[in-house]
Amino acid sequence: MTSTCPEASTSCNCQALRQAARRVTQLYDAALAPIGLRTTQYAILTTLRRPAPWSIQQLADHMVMDRTTLGRTIRPLARDGLLTVVPDLADRRSRVLALTATGRGLLDRALPLWNTAQTQFEAGFGQPQAAALRGVLKTLVVTEFPNLIPG
Repeated sequence: MTSTCPEASTSCNCQALRQAARRVTQLYDAALAPIGLRTTQYAILTTLRRPAPWSIQQLADHMVMDRTTLGRTIRPLARDGLLTVVPDLADRRSRVLALTATGRGLLDRALPLWNTAQTQFEAGFGQPQAAALRGVLKTLVVTEFPNLIPG
């Protein structure tokens, strides 16, 4: 449905998605708070747990983030020894990220907390709806929009 009024909060796709994202982020952030992680940091660390060298650009693309925002997010993780940022041996201009043993240990402690948030979300929203939502959102992430200004 297209609206002629940009303030029409009931029909704005962007506003609805951002409100939902903030609501869900609050749940997961609260669950991860006891170990000092935020949802975005947890997502970065779990991605780095996968066996592949990750450049900053590759991780930014995977996370659907711009490099500057990712850089601000990984800085405290590197400072706290949860990940390393080193020059790529193949291309010294590029930086490669790696999860440290400390980072893996924190993820081991975070997993039960994340599982609690996941269970709470699915209990409130419904497991079938949560699975369907993840499918729709994965499709949305890879959807090409016409006339999208590159950035």
